[in-house]
Amino acid sequence: MTHTLEAPAGADRIELVLPTATLQAFAWGPDDGPLALCLHGFPDSAYSWRHVGPRLAAEGYRVVAPFTRGYAPSTVAADGDYNVGALMFDAIGIHRLLGDERAVVIGHDWGALTSNGLAAYRDSPFRKVVSMSVPPVGAFTSAREDTGQLVTLLARQAFMSWYMMFVQLPRLSERSLDKLIPLLWRRWSPGYDATDDLRHVFDALPTGEHRSAVLQYYRATLRPGRPAEPYRALQAAGFDQVLTPLLYLHGVTDGCMQAGFADRVGAALPPGSDVRLVQGAGHFLQLEQPDVVADLVLEFLDPSST
Repeated sequence: MTHTLEAPAGADRIELVLPTATLQAFAWGPDDGPLALCLHGFPDSAYSWRHVGPRLAAEGYRVVAPFTRGYAPSTVAADGDYNVGALMFDAIGIHRLLGDERAVVIGHDWGALTSNGLAAYRDSPFRKVVSMSVPPVGAFTSAREDTGQLVTLLARQAFMSWYMMFVQLPRLSERSLDKLIPLLWRRWSPGYDATDDLRHVFDALPTGEHRSAVLQYYRATLRPGRPAEPYRALQAAGFDQVLTPLLYLHGVTDGCMQAGFADRVGAALPPGSDVRLVQGAGHFLQLEQPDVVADLVLEFLDPSST
């Protein structure tokens, strides 16, 4: 089906033809600026970057925010693969089309899983990485003296992540998204008015095929098989130590992923990295505190410009 949408103010709409998916994206800023690839999560869409994107563009970045594979108006994946390695593969494919040695990647939620993996991938083309709301794997596995704190965090997180088990149920979870998605937004970002965002989210899920596709992100994670050859090394990198300088941002009132994990991130990051908590923000911090987030991102990407 043909899916049309109106771009946010000041944004162009571009098409990115990749090997296993054709992605539609919003773009801000000069064509010759350094690529700032902005990756959204679930349940979300490229509209999530409508505030931060123009701020980065005003500083000369070519900001590109795709609807990731499975989210309309992008296509579903031709190979049916939605593991993190496949998402990293798409990000590297976008870099091949638009980027150079100045490129950076900024990810939120599932986009953060992707950017975290790229930060640990030895052949990543991105010079710096920003991840929001989902920390690198070291935050969950690093052995420190405060083992009790980690056990407590993991136990509570298992309870908070109940939805990951629910969406494993075929057909039932697809039919339940109309109620599940607003519930998650309310719980994950308490007090935030998500009316506009929810409209954009459901516009990105117009068919049962799209709904199944975006739930495959979770199903591929909890029921992993051997990744296809193009994704194998990328998928494995997601469990390695971060190599690229990384800024990690987390909302203090995040109801999806506990802010306490942010305390454990710094020890697993390379020199030039930073970790910041964002006050007055929950899970969707780039929407709740866009100016604060943009300032932190710009300071990290180019400290000399601040």
